[in-house]
Amino acid sequence: MSSAALARNLVITGVTASALVLAGCGPSESGQAATEITALDYYADQQGSKAWQQVLDTCAAETGIKVNRQTVPTDQLLPKILKDASSRTLPDLLFADNPSLQQIASTGALTPLTDYGISTEGYYPGIVKAGTYQDKVYGLAPGVNGLALIYNKDVLQQNGIEPPQTWEQLKAAATALTKDGKYGLAFSALATEEGTWQFLPFFWSNGADLAKLDSPQAVEAMRFVSDLVTAGSASKSVLNWNQNDVADQFVTGNAAMMVNGSWNLARLDETAGLNYGVVPIPTPRPGVAPAVALGGEVGAIPATGAERQQAAAKVLGCILNEPNMVAWDKAHAYVPSKVEVAKKFGQENPAMQPFVTEVETARARTAELGERYSTVSQALGAALQSVLAGQQSPEDALRAAQEQAGRP
Repeated sequence: MSSAALARNLVITGVTASALVLAGCGPSESGQAATEITALDYYADQQGSKAWQQVLDTCAAETGIKVNRQTVPTDQLLPKILKDASSRTLPDLLFADNPSLQQIASTGALTPLTDYGISTEGYYPGIVKAGTYQDKVYGLAPGVNGLALIYNKDVLQQNGIEPPQTWEQLKAAATALTKDGKYGLAFSALATEEGTWQFLPFFWSNGADLAKLDSPQAVEAMRFVSDLVTAGSASKSVLNWNQNDVADQFVTGNAAMMVNGSWNLARLDETAGLNYGVVPIPTPRPGVAPAVALGGEVGAIPATGAERQQAAAKVLGCILNEPNMVAWDKAHAYVPSKVEVAKKFGQENPAMQPFVTEVETARARTAELGERYSTVSQALGAALQSVLAGQQSPEDALRAAQEQAGRP
């Protein structure tokens, strides 16, 4: 965004002239803005890393600010951020998994994006909530991902089965498609955030609440998922599969359907002879909207010094510009964070339309519990593992999870 355009936006939204200076469009206290920043992310896979580097290169050229990129594996990012926050050695711009934002912001290491005139206008409300801590927006995402039901069109057609829309239809389809050593459905049920993330659409769409893990609605949702494994419609190996393993089962023909994310579409497109379709995750009853958990990363600006913060804000603003937002989302199979941009994106990319549809009712995982989400998530993931392994009933496992989470 040009200085003139940003100035007009600030006037329209009522942001003061001091915010214009903070955004890097006026003189700083030293009279000079930084021309170089550091940025941190966890896009370590080849496809994601290449796509993200292209976005950073574009914004470096557009803003005149050199971006020195640091990348660490996913499981190392949050520990590194928290360690660097305590020693005040954070990078100038960081992109972290959105459920981590609350915990990072609670350290006091981040600065509100409104300080730089970065507007939340036009974004999906759930995406804004994902970047909010104590009523201040500390992070915004150029795109989000989510889960859907991906199915083998040829296999379903050969068996006269329509893509399921309800739990009853999903159960029937998974049962009918389980034969000849192959399973009807594959999903991940690890005792980690990955497993919780895949279970939440069933949990939430049935009316369950993270504040009460042992509610009747939660028990019913967990029993539905566990019954799929008990009946043999899904392999017991779901206890050990991550989402890449699930995709392996699908592309090799060992599963007719899978619950997985939009980032797998590029891989599916590259698989010879695979004719796949995508629909929103089935819900308990007709007319119930899916409630998937918002995935994806939010950009945040740590307190590293006024000049460097101004420069980081310029780069983040560039990343959030519509052309760059769309370029990243198209390359990485994410849904644009702005409502109108996403609608157009879905029309132009039919395979992404179910994911776009789901974002309308998707939820930020931290919206209910804030920084306590991680504790509750761990308890819920452990309960799911226990039930699928046949160690506990849904009632007992969720009662234990409620106690573990420390909620009354």
